[in-house]
Amino acid sequence: MSKQTVVVGMSGGVDSSVAALLLKEQGFRVVGLFMRNWEESDENGACTAEEDFEDVRRVCSLLDIPYYTVNFAKEYMERVFSYFLTEYRAGRTPNPDVLCNREIKFGPFKTYAKELGADFIATGHYCGISHEGGVHRLLKAADTAKDQTYFLNQLSQEQLSGVLFPLADLQKADVRRIAEENGLATAKKKDSTGICFIGERNFRKFLQEYLPAQPGPIRTLQGEEVGEHLGLMYYTLGQRRGLDLGGRHGEEGRWFVVKKDLKNNILYVSHGDETPLYSTSCSVEGMNFIPFPPKETEFSCRAKFRYRQGEQGVRVRRTGETSLLISFDEPQRAVTEGQYAVLYDETQCLGGGVITSTDQKVTVNGEVL
Repeated sequence: MSKQTVVVGMSGGVDSSVAALLLKEQGFRVVGLFMRNWEESDENGACTAEEDFEDVRRVCSLLDIPYYTVNFAKEYMERVFSYFLTEYRAGRTPNPDVLCNREIKFGPFKTYAKELGADFIATGHYCGISHEGGVHRLLKAADTAKDQTYFLNQLSQEQLSGVLFPLADLQKADVRRIAEENGLATAKKKDSTGICFIGERNFRKFLQEYLPAQPGPIRTLQGEEVGEHLGLMYYTLGQRRGLDLGGRHGEEGRWFVVKKDLKNNILYVSHGDETPLYSTSCSVEGMNFIPFPPKETEFSCRAKFRYRQGEQGVRVRRTGETSLLISFDEPQRAVTEGQYAVLYDETQCLGGGVITSTDQKVTVNGEVL
């Protein structure tokens, strides 16, 4: 009987390297596939594609598996980066990693893998999956600190079919240990953070290349002008750093962003008092249920409103085919438009959608913004 073929998305990091190793040990015919999603024209650019591909080559050579590279830069620009710019232009804070998974890694990548003869595709994501009776469920990872189901909340049943997540039951420390014990070149490689096309560069400088900045006043909730912002797109709700307001109103407490007034190009900040940041509900659009929508119009579950956050108790009411109103059991801090609200039960990710508004109330001189 011939071996089944699994094409592994190889990033040049330790996670995908160990995923490939484990699948080979399980008896699969493993093929590595490296994606180039960004064309970097700046010679000092942050995308380390060449270095990462060299690590993929080293790992695949050691594992004695074939490897290929494919360029999805055009698809990435059209499907992910254009959305990224549109959202920032509208004053929201997008999460391109979620779109990259839906539009690239489990889209064109999967199609290309099939052309290479794949029976399955696999990645180094920290999450689990079950395929029972033709229903595909996205499961939480054993390493709760590394669980990445948040970033996969937009995947369809078709996209989840034929997918393997070899790291589901492993802790990050175990992954690094396995890599070191097997002499993988990526064993001690630092985890990548942030968005590839920005990397270690200054975020504001990068964004200025694509969107013109429009400086404007920074004001308190009492209407006092305390500084100048560099452009509303550079700031997000709850942000503390980069405001350059140190020393004003004394040293007690910190400044943070509480509201962006797009119409008048004003950034509102608060000093010490975080009360204006809290909300008790949010509206969601583009809801993708995994594995399928519930029969109930209302139900209780848990949710995350950003990746690095513990699950919060919520009550969900379906207001349309792909829209929700989510009420929080406890008020939540800095729930941000453009980010994803992702739903969970005890063991699995139930899907997610984009946060379009909250009931946050910010009052300036007696007027609610």
